[in-house]
Amino acid sequence: MTTKRALIVDDSRSARVILSRMLEAYDLQVDAAESAEQALEYLRQNRPDVVFMDHLMPGMDGFQAIQAIKSNPDTATIPVMMYTSQEGELYVSQARALGAVGVLPKTVKPGDVSRVLYQLHLLPERREGRSNLFESEDNDAPRAPAPTPAPQPMPARTPAAALRTGSQPAVQVERETRTQVGEVETALRNAMAPALREYNAELRRYIAASMEVLTRKIASDKPAATDSATPVAAPERAPEPAPAPSRWPLLAAVAAVALIPTIVLSVLYLETLRSTRALTQSYTRLAAIAEEQQAQLTALAAARPTTAEFAQAVTTAITNAADRELVPYGETPLAGARLEHLRTLIEKLRTDGFKGKVVASSFAGEYCLTGNGIEGYSIAADDLPVKRCDLIGNPFDDSLTSAQRQSLPFANLVTSIPQQTGNALSVEVTHGGRTPAVPYPEGDTLTKTTAGEWNRIAAQNNRVEFVASAAQ
Repeated sequence: MTTKRALIVDDSRSARVILSRMLEAYDLQVDAAESAEQALEYLRQNRPDVVFMDHLMPGMDGFQAIQAIKSNPDTATIPVMMYTSQEGELYVSQARALGAVGVLPKTVKPGDVSRVLYQLHLLPERREGRSNLFESEDNDAPRAPAPTPAPQPMPARTPAAALRTGSQPAVQVERETRTQVGEVETALRNAMAPALREYNAELRRYIAASMEVLTRKIASDKPAATDSATPVAAPERAPEPAPAPSRWPLLAAVAAVALIPTIVLSVLYLETLRSTRALTQSYTRLAAIAEEQQAQLTALAAARPTTAEFAQAVTTAITNAADRELVPYGETPLAGARLEHLRTLIEKLRTDGFKGKVVASSFAGEYCLTGNGIEGYSIAADDLPVKRCDLIGNPFDDSLTSAQRQSLPFANLVTSIPQQTGNALSVEVTHGGRTPAVPYPEGDTLTKTTAGEWNRIAAQNNRVEFVASAAQ
């Protein structure tokens, strides 16, 4: 008889374990997949007899997975049963329209699983094989009962798995935790029932065979005991009656045989009770952890700022930080270090989820220069009085056009930013003229100022400022 195979597709580990235990009780070989993509990869190499598909999963959902399975001629004939918490006639109609044979709820009972397997013709072969097995056992010689394996406890879910779900909201954690204790008890009873039934049948056959052997032995020993107990007839005495055979060995054997099921069932009951108590304690701790983490999530959600407050905070932080880069005299304003600064700023804004515009403004400082218009101008010596400067200004900046103020890599970066950020960010280039960030000396202070002091102030004013403004 070929073993039937089932594939369970669910991102919840507890749901996969519960349904697997129920299916294995019906002698089905069970495989599992955590996502629809992993299930489709599995179906390329394997052909299960039925697929139990969850609906809400990270990535491809259950409906999309059904469409992919039914559109492939190699897998279109595999029956797919939705295994989900979704319900309602509309959902069932949608699932059947896509090719699903039905919907199995997450709070499934063993009777529901049995009914589905009968509808899919996956159980008759198993029952026939089971009947043949019992017939062959009845025909064999009596033998000692096989030891029944102790029930294995269900694997406890970790807090991370309890709160996971790529697609389930955190508010469902408490409801899922409350229902899982009942599901574990149902799965445990369902897993233990077949083993107990098989053991009881084997035990009854063993008791019957033992009683038959014991009866035959007692019957064969009775004539010999009677002959040995008969006294020799004496002429002077009347023959004495034979003593009644002792029955205590038979009673002791019957009592011992009767105690065997009681002892075995007591051991199984104590083991089951201990496993259930351990599971209950584990899930109680999990529920407490889940409640604590839910409270932390609620507190974090309440403390999280709104989008407008976040954007305003980012804008204020950037503005207050005086996000500027100084430009040495004679260099193109929007190039070199200013280009790298813009790249870093854009990357930071993208990471913070900022949406809006960045304005890059260039400003010219007025330097104390010596020279003439024919031979050119240069920075004056530091000890030269300001009043002896040939020119106070910035002839290099005056000679630049708007296009010459930025290098080609800078212009390419400005053009590519909207495409890279999906129009979430843009850059605007402006020229602010000679508006100083640091005021120049005036009045009596000017007469005492040297060219070095003046040019240090001019270097602070020869700059590029970056200002980010959030989208309205």
